[in-house]
Amino acid sequence: MFDAQGWYQQARRCPSPHFNQRPAHLPISLLVIHNISLPAGEFGQPYIEALFSGTLDCTCHPSFDSLRGLQVSSHFVIYRDGHIVQHVPVYERAWHAGQSVFQGQSNCNDFSLGIELEGTDNQPYEQQQYQSLVNLSRAILQICPAINLSRIVGHCDIAPGRKTDPGPAFDWPKFRGALRELL
Repeated sequence: MFDAQGWYQQARRCPSPHFNQRPAHLPISLLVIHNISLPAGEFGQPYIEALFSGTLDCTCHPSFDSLRGLQVSSHFVIYRDGHIVQHVPVYERAWHAGQSVFQGQSNCNDFSLGIELEGTDNQPYEQQQYQSLVNLSRAILQICPAINLSRIVGHCDIAPGRKTDPGPAFDWPKFRGALRELL
Protein backbone atom coordinates (compact mmCIF):
# COMPACT_ATOMS: atom_id res chain seq x y z
CA MET A 1 0.00 0.00 0.00
CA PHE A 2 2.96 2.35 0.61
CA ASP A 3 6.07 2.64 -1.52
CA ALA A 4 9.59 2.77 -0.08
CA GLN A 5 9.49 6.57 0.21
CA GLY A 6 6.22 6.53 2.18
CA TRP A 7 3.72 7.48 -0.51
CA TYR A 8 0.29 5.80 -0.27
CA GLN A 9 -0.54 4.15 -3.59
CA GLN A 10 -4.28 4.95 -3.35
CA ALA A 11 -3.69 8.70 -2.93
CA ARG A 12 -2.98 11.42 -5.43
CA ARG A 13 0.35 13.10 -4.68
CA CYS A 14 0.59 16.83 -4.21
CA PRO A 15 3.93 17.39 -2.47
CA SER A 16 4.18 20.13 0.12
CA PRO A 17 7.32 22.16 0.78
CA HIS A 18 6.26 22.36 4.45
CA PHE A 19 7.93 19.34 6.04
CA ASN A 20 11.27 18.21 7.41
CA GLN A 21 12.97 15.09 8.72
CA ARG A 22 11.74 13.34 11.82
CA PRO A 23 14.09 12.82 14.75
CA ALA A 24 15.88 9.56 14.01
CA HIS A 25 15.26 8.00 17.41
CA LEU A 26 11.44 8.35 17.45
CA PRO A 27 9.15 5.75 15.87
CA ILE A 28 5.89 6.91 14.29
CA SER A 29 3.52 6.14 17.15
CA LEU A 30 0.49 8.45 16.86
CA LEU A 31 -2.22 9.13 14.28
CA VAL A 32 -3.96 12.50 14.54
CA ILE A 33 -7.35 13.20 12.92
CA HIS A 34 -8.08 16.83 11.97
CA ASN A 35 -10.66 18.73 9.96
CA ILE A 36 -10.26 21.61 7.57
CA SER A 37 -12.38 23.68 5.22
CA LEU A 38 -11.37 26.82 3.34
CA PRO A 39 -13.16 29.13 3.54
CA ALA A 40 -14.64 27.84 6.79
CA GLY A 41 -17.67 25.67 6.12
CA GLU A 42 -17.17 25.56 2.35
CA PHE A 43 -16.26 22.35 0.57
CA GLY A 44 -14.93 21.43 -2.84
CA GLN A 45 -12.67 24.46 -3.18
CA PRO A 46 -9.00 24.30 -4.28
CA TYR A 47 -7.75 26.23 -1.27
CA ILE A 48 -6.77 23.37 1.07
CA GLU A 49 -4.38 21.98 -1.50
CA ALA A 50 -3.03 25.47 -2.18
CA LEU A 51 -2.48 26.10 1.54
CA PHE A 52 -0.53 22.88 2.02
CA SER A 53 1.38 23.47 -1.22
CA GLY A 54 2.43 26.96 -0.17
CA THR A 55 0.58 28.57 -3.08
CA LEU A 56 -2.54 29.99 -1.42
CA ASP A 57 -3.46 33.42 -2.77
CA CYS A 58 -4.54 35.12 0.44
CA THR A 59 -6.42 37.79 -1.49
CA CYS A 60 -9.02 35.24 -2.69
CA HIS A 61 -11.14 35.48 0.47
CA PRO A 62 -11.16 37.91 3.40
CA SER A 63 -10.69 35.09 5.93
CA PHE A 64 -7.43 34.06 4.27
CA ASP A 65 -5.61 37.17 5.47
CA SER A 66 -4.83 35.37 8.75
CA LEU A 67 -3.17 32.57 6.74
CA ARG A 68 -0.63 34.89 5.13
CA GLY A 69 2.86 33.41 5.56
CA LEU A 70 1.55 30.28 7.31
CA GLN A 71 3.64 27.18 6.65
CA VAL A 72 1.53 24.14 7.42
CA SER A 73 0.95 20.69 5.97
CA SER A 74 -0.61 17.36 6.68
CA HIS A 75 0.33 13.94 5.45
CA PHE A 76 -3.14 13.33 4.01
CA VAL A 77 -6.41 15.08 3.18
CA ILE A 78 -9.60 13.07 2.69
CA TYR A 79 -12.15 15.07 0.72
CA ARG A 80 -15.94 14.82 1.00
CA ASP A 81 -16.17 12.31 -1.87
CA GLY A 82 -13.56 10.08 -0.21
CA HIS A 83 -10.62 10.78 -2.50
CA ILE A 84 -7.28 11.11 -0.76
CA VAL A 85 -4.48 13.56 -1.49
CA GLN A 86 -1.08 13.02 0.11
CA HIS A 87 1.12 16.03 0.75
CA VAL A 88 4.00 14.59 2.78
CA PRO A 89 5.47 11.05 2.74
CA VAL A 90 4.73 9.17 5.98
CA TYR A 91 8.40 8.86 6.88
CA GLU A 92 8.82 12.65 6.90
CA ARG A 93 7.59 15.16 9.50
CA ALA A 94 4.53 17.14 8.37
CA TRP A 95 3.67 20.36 10.18
CA HIS A 96 0.11 19.59 11.28
CA ALA A 97 -0.06 19.43 15.08
CA GLY A 98 1.50 22.71 16.21
CA GLN A 99 2.02 23.04 19.95
CA SER A 100 0.90 19.64 21.17
CA VAL A 101 1.36 16.98 23.84
CA PHE A 102 0.36 13.32 23.97
CA GLN A 103 0.86 11.31 27.17
CA GLY A 104 3.51 13.75 28.38
CA GLN A 105 5.44 13.78 25.11
CA SER A 106 5.49 17.18 23.40
CA ASN A 107 6.01 18.11 19.75
CA CYS A 108 3.62 15.52 18.35
CA ASN A 109 4.72 16.30 14.79
CA ASP A 110 7.94 14.44 15.61
CA PHE A 111 6.19 11.08 16.09
CA SER A 112 2.78 11.40 14.44
CA LEU A 113 0.96 11.27 11.13
CA GLY A 114 -1.77 13.80 10.34
CA ILE A 115 -4.96 13.12 8.41
CA GLU A 116 -7.22 16.05 7.56
CA LEU A 117 -10.89 15.43 6.79
CA GLU A 118 -12.55 18.07 4.65
CA GLY A 119 -15.20 19.20 7.07
CA THR A 120 -16.10 21.16 10.16
CA ASP A 121 -16.59 20.33 13.82
CA ASN A 122 -20.39 20.40 13.55
CA GLN A 123 -21.31 19.07 10.09
CA PRO A 124 -21.58 15.31 9.61
CA TYR A 125 -18.76 13.70 7.67
CA GLU A 126 -19.58 11.66 4.58
CA GLN A 127 -19.69 7.86 4.49
CA GLN A 128 -17.04 7.89 1.74
CA GLN A 129 -14.72 9.80 4.07
CA TYR A 130 -15.13 7.23 6.83
CA GLN A 131 -14.46 4.39 4.36
CA SER A 132 -11.30 6.07 3.04
CA LEU A 133 -10.18 6.92 6.58
CA VAL A 134 -10.64 3.32 7.72
CA ASN A 135 -8.73 1.93 4.73
CA LEU A 136 -5.92 4.47 5.08
CA SER A 137 -5.68 3.93 8.85
CA ARG A 138 -5.49 0.18 8.38
CA ALA A 139 -2.64 0.60 5.88
CA ILE A 140 -0.85 2.93 8.31
CA LEU A 141 -1.20 0.46 11.18
CA GLN A 142 0.45 -2.19 9.01
CA ILE A 143 3.60 -0.11 8.49
CA CYS A 144 3.63 1.68 11.87
CA PRO A 145 3.38 -1.03 14.54
CA ALA A 146 3.77 1.51 17.38
CA ILE A 147 0.30 2.91 16.51
CA ASN A 148 -2.69 1.07 17.97
CA LEU A 149 -6.34 2.05 18.42
CA SER A 150 -5.58 3.96 21.62
CA ARG A 151 -2.99 6.02 19.75
CA ILE A 152 -5.44 7.35 17.17
CA VAL A 153 -6.67 10.69 18.48
CA GLY A 154 -8.19 13.99 17.48
CA HIS A 155 -6.30 17.25 17.23
CA CYS A 156 -8.44 18.32 20.20
CA ASP A 157 -6.82 15.57 22.31
CA ILE A 158 -3.25 16.76 21.77
CA ALA A 159 -3.95 20.52 21.81
CA PRO A 160 -6.87 20.92 24.23
CA GLY A 161 -8.12 24.45 24.62
CA ARG A 162 -6.41 25.41 21.37
CA LYS A 163 -8.01 22.99 18.89
CA THR A 164 -11.45 21.35 18.70
CA ASP A 165 -11.20 19.19 15.59
CA PRO A 166 -12.37 16.78 14.34
CA GLY A 167 -15.26 17.97 16.52
CA PRO A 168 -18.48 16.49 17.85
CA ALA A 169 -19.70 15.64 14.34
CA PHE A 170 -16.96 13.01 13.99
CA ASP A 171 -18.34 9.56 14.87
CA TRP A 172 -15.49 7.95 16.82
CA PRO A 173 -17.43 4.72 17.63
CA LYS A 174 -18.32 4.26 13.95
CA PHE A 175 -14.71 4.84 12.85
CA ARG A 176 -13.12 2.67 15.56
CA GLY A 177 -15.68 -0.11 15.07
CA ALA A 178 -15.10 -0.26 11.31
CA LEU A 179 -11.34 -0.19 11.79
CA ARG A 180 -11.47 -2.88 14.48
CA GLU A 181 -13.37 -5.16 12.04
CA LEU A 182 -10.47 -4.95 9.58
CA LEU A 183 -7.71 -5.67 12.10
